[in-house]
Parts: sequence; C-alpha cells; structure tokens
Amino acid sequence: MRPLAALLLPHHTSIQLTLIFLDFLAFVNLQSDGKWNDANPSPLWSFYCFSLTAVEVKKTWEGALEYCRETHTDLITLQSDTEQLLTLSEIQHEGITGRVWIGLRFLGDHWLWVNGDPMVYENWRQGDQEHQCPLRKRCGALTKEGHWENWDCGEELHFLCY
Repeated sequence: MRPLAALLLPHHTSIQLTLIFLDFLAFVNLQSDGKWNDANPSPLWSFYCFSLTAVEVKKTWEGALEYCRETHTDLITLQSDTEQLLTLSEIQHEGITGRVWIGLRFLGDHWLWVNGDPMVYENWRQGDQEHQCPLRKRCGALTKEGHWENWDCGEELHFLCY
C-alpha cells in the first residue's frame, strides 16, 4: 500500500478517504497541500473501488493490451479526475517510463476506450491539437505530468492494467 503522501492533488482539491485497518475504520480528508484531518463518517458516502497494476515491462500498445487481457482484465480506462489522480500516484517512480500506455485508441474518426466504456472524461494537454486527427500516433498514453498524449503504437512503454 502506498503512503497517503504519494497522492498528487491539483491546487484546491481534497479527497475523502476511508482507511480500513484490522480492528477499526479511519475517515480522513486529504488536502492538496499534503495535510490531512479527521473526517466525520457519513452514511451517505458512496463506495468507490479502483484497482490497477503498473506493469514495469515495456511493450508495444498491442502487446500491452494482450498482456492485460491475459493476466488482468484490460488496459486501464480513466473516467474521472479521481481515477486520474489515483493512477498518477502509481507511476511516479523511477522504474516507470515518462509515459505509460492506457486503453485509449483512435479508430475511424474518434478516440475510444478499448473496453467499450464511454468517453466521459478527457485530459489532453491544453492547446494540443495533434490528437484530433492523428496520422500515425493512434494509441493513448498517460504522462507522469498527468496529460494524455497520442503516441506511436509501436513504441515500447510501461503500461497500466486493471
């Protein structure tokens, strides 16, 4: 389990976490400045489960897709700021390349998630227009800075499975 301080949060963001220990629950608010405080439990909180594996073997996008489908479920999809933040905390170490494959692919005339999830969230670098009609770079990658990039599918990168 990664320490709470490993989460990267944008300015003015906080996350409510429920920590489950062997003999008790702890409810905390994690602030963007790294500070945290006790939170009151609320019966109205929804449950959120997000599981991923950062694979430290370099593969092409197709090789990564095959590996994830054989050993996990699929290449990861990112459907919210929360999922993006949790994912970034897993790739912020030296053993991971500067960008990693995600389950994003340009087919026909639009980007789609290979598992069929709808594209309800996007995080392309602001001002970057290259992803709108890529000629060669038709596979999606996530940078350590938290932006999506279209990348050449034949490049070998680390990748994220769920």
